[in-house]
Amino acid sequence: MTTLDAYVPEPAGLRPVRIAFGSEIARIETTGAVTHDPTDERPVLVPGFVDVHVHGGGGADAMDGADAVRTLARHHLRHGTTTVLPTTITNPWPDVMNALNAVAEVVRTASEAPASDPLPDVFGAHLEGPFVSPSRLGAQPPFALPPEPGLVREAIATGAVRVVTLAPELDGAAEAARAFARAGARVSFGHTRADVAQVRAVSDAVRAEGGVVGFTHLFNAMGGLGGRVPGVVGAALADSEAYAELILDGHHVAPVAFRAVHAAKPRRLALVTDAMRASGLGEGRSELGGRPVVIEHGAARLEDGTLAGSVATMADLFRAARRAGLSWNDAAHVTSGNAARYLGLTDRGSVRPGARADLVAFDADLELRTVYLAGRPVPGAGPTREGVRT
Repeated sequence: MTTLDAYVPEPAGLRPVRIAFGSEIARIETTGAVTHDPTDERPVLVPGFVDVHVHGGGGADAMDGADAVRTLARHHLRHGTTTVLPTTITNPWPDVMNALNAVAEVVRTASEAPASDPLPDVFGAHLEGPFVSPSRLGAQPPFALPPEPGLVREAIATGAVRVVTLAPELDGAAEAARAFARAGARVSFGHTRADVAQVRAVSDAVRAEGGVVGFTHLFNAMGGLGGRVPGVVGAALADSEAYAELILDGHHVAPVAFRAVHAAKPRRLALVTDAMRASGLGEGRSELGGRPVVIEHGAARLEDGTLAGSVATMADLFRAARRAGLSWNDAAHVTSGNAARYLGLTDRGSVRPGARADLVAFDADLELRTVYLAGRPVPGAGPTREGVRT
């Protein structure tokens, strides 16, 4: 059992506490008055981050097989991500299936990870592509496919898919959405040219099956918000029950746009890294989905200038949320609690007795000090600032 004197976030501010935890949080005792910011050297403990959209990191990519999935997961764990969904990219279908099966293998063998080199909870995969619009690929390679029933059945049969990105205007989208929802996957709209009516029709199909609706990296690869043509962004903001991802790395979305979305969806907004293999490797040349990428000034771009994911970590995004004006408590929601609810994970996403002791400790300057996974300090955990512009 570990006992710490720390601060924990709550709506009123930071509460000084003494917290005791093993693999779960056992008890939290208040030791002082709530304060706006830390007043001493005690760390601020926030719940371990939940990243539902991450392609790679530490030199590895989710398309490269089981060992690569483990490498990227460990990279992000060292920066506070304790629950992760390795994410595919639009590639030839056999390659996508290989990636889903690799994630399934990592999930099956997770208990074999040594304590000296732990894995975060690889909860499953985010299937981003190939069921996307061929005219809204962004940095995705040109292998988009319609969501034909046979392909959908193959993906579901892996048991790995927890989130699927789907363009709702595609032929067969509603039927595919129903199938994924019945299988327990979250259906997230993205890489799309859909209008509001198309989004609503597929949303209704998902909810008819008891499913949950999301939006993939809001604003990116879906067009903007207009007063007369609200588009996918407008549909997302108007749907109070839908969740929305957003990449707050200083390049994909402006801070004021982030604040606007947060005002509309404070408990449905989930920050995601959308990180690629170059996360943690510094600037220079890399690749995404077989396409050359250049990382410069913290931005990852294809050779034509198209943004190609990020090189951020969730710790970077937590800092960015704080610097955009969110409280400690709201920053914890958009990096952990909201995504946990999106995935239906009731045992994490907040600092409370009975919750998993997945914790991230920051100092008053937002420097990451320690990451705890099921109550154990993660070896090598520490900060990186290269993935986000502030």
